[in-house]
Amino acid sequence: MEECHNSTKNKFYISAFSFPQTGQCLLFTAVLLMYLMTILGNTTIALLVCLAPELHTPMYFFLSNLAISDIIHVSVTLPKLLSILLTHDHWMSFSACMTQVYFFSLSAGCDIFLLTSMSYDRYMAICKPLQYSLLMSKDVCLSLALTPWLISITNATINVLATSLLSFCLPQNVDHFLCDQKALYAITTSDVTSRSILMLCQDVLLVSVPFLLIMTSYVFIISTILKIHSTEGRLKAYSSCTSHLTTVILFYGPIIIIYGKPQSEGSQELDKLLTLLYTAVVPMLNPFVYSLRNKDIFNAIKNIKSKIEHDLH
Repeated sequence: MEECHNSTKNKFYISAFSFPQTGQCLLFTAVLLMYLMTILGNTTIALLVCLAPELHTPMYFFLSNLAISDIIHVSVTLPKLLSILLTHDHWMSFSACMTQVYFFSLSAGCDIFLLTSMSYDRYMAICKPLQYSLLMSKDVCLSLALTPWLISITNATINVLATSLLSFCLPQNVDHFLCDQKALYAITTSDVTSRSILMLCQDVLLVSVPFLLIMTSYVFIISTILKIHSTEGRLKAYSSCTSHLTTVILFYGPIIIIYGKPQSEGSQELDKLLTLLYTAVVPMLNPFVYSLRNKDIFNAIKNIKSKIEHDLH
C-alpha cells in the first residue's frame, strides 16, 4: 500500500460513543462509578491478601495478581473515556495511544493467563486433594503467577512495536473508545498483512489455547465432583470453583461474541459496548464475585479490624 504524503504521528481522534448528550452524561456517571468501585474493590483484595496470613494460599495469591492486573486494565482505558465524555476532547497523542496499546495488551493477557493458572489450582484442589500441598508448592505458585506477567509483557512489547511502526494519514479517526489495535490497523496506510497474521496467531495461542485449557480443567473438575457420594461434599467442591468459573464466563463471554458474530454496518457500536463490558464491568465485578459469601474474606477483614482496634487501644 502506498505511503501517505501527509502522514503524521502526532495525534489520533478517538471517536468513542455516538450517544446524545443525555446518554453521554449517563455513560459518564456509570463509567466513573465502575472505575472508582474497581479501584477500591481490587485494591482492597490485594491489600487483604498481603496483610491477612489466612489468605496466604495459592488461590488468593493468584487473585491478588488478578486484582493488580485489573487495576492496570481500567486505569489505562477508562480515564481517557471519562475525559472524552466530560470535556469532549477526543484527541490523544501518539505516545499516549501507544502507551494504551501496551498496557491494555499487558493487562488483558495477564488476566487470561492468570485465569488459566487459577483453573489449574482449582483442578489440583478438587481432583488431587491429597497431593495438593505438594503439587502447589510456593515455587510452583510463583512460577504460575510470574509466567503470565512475563508472557504478557513480551506480547505487549511485540504489539506496541508492530503498531508504532505503522504510518497514518489525516484524518486519523479511531472508531473506538480506546487505541485498539484492530481499529488502528483499519486506518493505517501501511500494509498490515503480516501484522494481521501475527494477530491471528496471538488470538489462537494467547486466547483460544488458554480458554481450552480452562475448559479442559473444568471437564475433569465436574467429572470428579459428580463422583463424590455425599451431597455436602459435592456442594463444598462446587462452591470452591464457582467464583473462578463465573469470572471466566464474564471475561470470555463478550470476547466470544465480538469475534463470533458476523461484521456488519453498525456492529462497531456493539463491539464498543462489549469491549466496555470486559474492560470496565468484569474488573469491577471480580472482587464482589470472590467476596460474596466468602467466609475467608470476611474473616480476614474482621481479624485485621480487630488487630487495628487492639493496636489503637
